[in-house]
Amino acid sequence: MSVNKNALIRYKVLDRCFRNAGRQYFWGDLLDECNKTLREFDPSNGGIQRRQLFDDIRFMESEHGWSVPLDRIRQGRKVYYRYEDLSFSINNQPLNDSEAEQIKSALQIISRFSGTPQFEWVDEMIPMLESKFELKERKKEIICFESNIDLEGRQFITPLFNAIINQRVLQIKYKDFKSLEAYDVIFHPYYLKQFNNRWFVFGFNEINKKPQWNMALDRIQSIDETSIEYKETNIDWKEDYFYDIIGVTRFDDVEIQEVTLRFSSELAPYIQTKPIHPTQSKPKFLENGEMVISIKVIPNYELERLIISFSENVKVISPVILKNKIHLRIKEMVNLYK
Repeated sequence: MSVNKNALIRYKVLDRCFRNAGRQYFWGDLLDECNKTLREFDPSNGGIQRRQLFDDIRFMESEHGWSVPLDRIRQGRKVYYRYEDLSFSINNQPLNDSEAEQIKSALQIISRFSGTPQFEWVDEMIPMLESKFELKERKKEIICFESNIDLEGRQFITPLFNAIINQRVLQIKYKDFKSLEAYDVIFHPYYLKQFNNRWFVFGFNEINKKPQWNMALDRIQSIDETSIEYKETNIDWKEDYFYDIIGVTRFDDVEIQEVTLRFSSELAPYIQTKPIHPTQSKPKFLENGEMVISIKVIPNYELERLIISFSENVKVISPVILKNKIHLRIKEMVNLYK
């Protein structure tokens, strides 16, 4: 597929608009978005007209383009455009030979930074991209990255991401594990986070006025846009909200505590090379080879579950309340096997 630079820019803009569930794009909006991006790329660009816009759309829908699944949704006398499948993107389609060669060239440049301080991520990214885009010929798969392709709720990642970017308030039908029936939440989305192969969205719950409400995407049943004014947040989710916890559960009424753990000699090397939290202290080794470390976190369910996963290879030294909780969980586990 051979296209000039300006056409490719327009196709990417249209693709972004078509998969944006947070906004309704009529033909005039699409034209404005294309021309705005073209002028940002080249201030002297005069933009395109309505006829060229529809030619672009027809090309994207054709077999010569990407056969995009485009839906035309009528609203009164006007029509707005949106992908029937919001997970579709022209960027997700198989690479042609020219695109593959361009990516290979880019990877060759990036690979020069391999081993350089602050560029450790390059060593992991290059094989992942080569595997993802099938840039190296091979008879069978030789590398695997952890993912859960059967996870429910994956289809909501794109509309939630777009709603955050475009600051749209959503009405979400949600059914948590404790509720017998689904209920509606008026939600101002702020942040998406993946943990333990599940996705969560954090934001302001308009109904109960909770500014740090979270929902698991696999429990969402539907998402609809509203016309409610979006409330912004000043929370630094990555560097502030999640830094003091393991997982996604943070209790407002619980302070940061120093958790001291003693690991067996068998597990000690793994915990030393793969810390369980950024605050993990310098290890202290005992005469029998056991290792003692401490972390500063807000205790939650995910921390308890992590400790339990180490089974007989770890013991909680402090705080006492966490030690007692783990002790109780172990007793309940033993009772299951009696």
